[in-house]
Amino acid sequence: MDQKTSEPVRSDTRTLVCARCGAHADGTPPTWTCSVENGARRYFCDDCARAHLRAIEGRLDSPWW
Repeated sequence: MDQKTSEPVRSDTRTLVCARCGAHADGTPPTWTCSVENGARRYFCDDCARAHLRAIEGRLDSPWW
C-alpha cells in the first residue's frame, strides 16, 4: 500500500500558569519561556521573562530572582 497515513491531530488545550506572576494562557504560547528547575518545568509569561532575562540566561533558579 502506497497510501500515506495522516498524522493524528494534536490538541494542546491545557492551560499554563506563569510560575512568577500567575498569568494564565490557553495552550503553549510561543513567546513564553520554559525553564526546567530541579526536574520540574516552569513556564514564565512574556512580561516576567523580559524582566528577568539576565537571571534566566544565567541559569539562576527562579526563587533567587
